[in-house]
Amino acid sequence: MRALLTDALRTLAPPRTDRHGPLPPLMLLLTVTTGVVDAVSYLALGHVFVANMTGNVVFLGFALAGTPGLSATASLVSLAAFLAGALTGGRLAARPAAHRGRLLALATGVQSVLTAAAAVTAAAVDDGAARYALIVLLGLGMGLQNAVARRLGVPDLTTTVLTLTLTGLAADSPAAGGTGPRPGRRILSALAMLLGGLAGAVLVLHGRPALALALAALLLLVTALTARRLSVPDAHWAPPTG
Repeated sequence: MRALLTDALRTLAPPRTDRHGPLPPLMLLLTVTTGVVDAVSYLALGHVFVANMTGNVVFLGFALAGTPGLSATASLVSLAAFLAGALTGGRLAARPAAHRGRLLALATGVQSVLTAAAAVTAAAVDDGAARYALIVLLGLGMGLQNAVARRLGVPDLTTTVLTLTLTGLAADSPAAGGTGPRPGRRILSALAMLLGGLAGAVLVLHGRPALALALAALLLLVTALTARRLSVPDAHWAPPTG
């Protein structure tokens, strides 16, 4: 238990010498954002994901089989938008000497604009009429986020996927004969996604999807501004990990 709490604290408030600097808590904020956005997409946009592409591909298969309530078109639009966003993120991250903090600030700044545009669209137009516009805006942002998170390379903080994180939590635990590295970080990652999904679902179920998207945009903006402020040129955590 002590190791778990120590690891959780190091994730929330990393020491100055941490290899990833202030990135871990910022990545947790992005994970919360993912939960909020996917709650909106699934509950308000017709059972489609814009961040969880594993689920989206499965939904596409279900829709092609004729499952009621699912749309193959919506899943394909989401996949295309996500891939376009990931392509953009990959190009941003392709510079070998890119400062990780500035890369995060730029990407989340762009994503905050996309998400804010989605919030304005949801507030101005009926969700049904704006469905595909919202899917495209949110899918682009989540593809961008996923590509940049991959480039940042902070262990167990992918911000959009929990399967490997939860697998590692169980498979690397002392009960399985492992050393249990980063148990606190892995649990925090899952809790961050849960918190985001809960907040997003509460707002959507109370008829306020635009407010949920505004919350996501605010979290992204906070992340962008914080990352930019902390990105001093000679930071020891600035260089890419690989």
